Amino acid sequence: MKLLLIEDDATTAEYVAQGLRQEGHLVDALANGRDGLSQVLGGEYDAIIVDRMLPELDGLSIVRAVRAAKIATPIIFLTAIGGVDDRIEGLNAGADDYLVKPFAFGELSARLAALARRPQAQAEQVVLEAGDLKMDLITRRVSRAGQEIDLLPREFALLEFLLRRKGRVQTRTMLLEGVWDLNFDPQTNVVETHISRLRNKVDKPFARDLIHTVRGAGYRIEGG
Repeated sequence: MKLLLIEDDATTAEYVAQGLRQEGHLVDALANGRDGLSQVLGGEYDAIIVDRMLPELDGLSIVRAVRAAKIATPIIFLTAIGGVDDRIEGLNAGADDYLVKPFAFGELSARLAALARRPQAQAEQVVLEAGDLKMDLITRRVSRAGQEIDLLPREFALLEFLLRRKGRVQTRTMLLEGVWDLNFDPQTNVVETHISRLRNKVDKPFARDLIHTVRGAGYRIEGG
């Protein structure tokens, strides 16, 4: 793999880079956060290893900037900041894994291998689209024709479910199972109510409808 290591501790950087190169990986190592971000934005890597405490630009800011740029390269934090809240913060920022120092090199190697085994399509699907409607799964933002749309969590989940199956009819049962995690019909109009609310936000203010009712079958979202 071609890897980028952003680590300001010279001893750790040399240890990690040397070990990875001995395994046959290509490694670029940088000690400065701002330089590291520039390298990510200007190059292509199979994975990125980043410390949290770095000069000029911290690791969290790097990860957030990378994800904001819609770069889906796997990222693993390698850091001495290891509290539960810190790990949650790192993962929520967009990192794929979090390894706390002191660490065993073998574990770092195994985690990188695990990231490499993840399906590529999963890593690439950061933005879902239908026509001029866009959903960013990293920032959790939805917009249509450049206009941002505020959605409640369940509305977001419903729209995401439809977008991932664009062009295909989704039955009421499918929606109940996929969005509400219900394996039975609650005998309410919960699906219809949420579809109506979603249409009011996603379709009504615009000239063309994207969400369509297929009579006797279900719902479908369209758009090239």
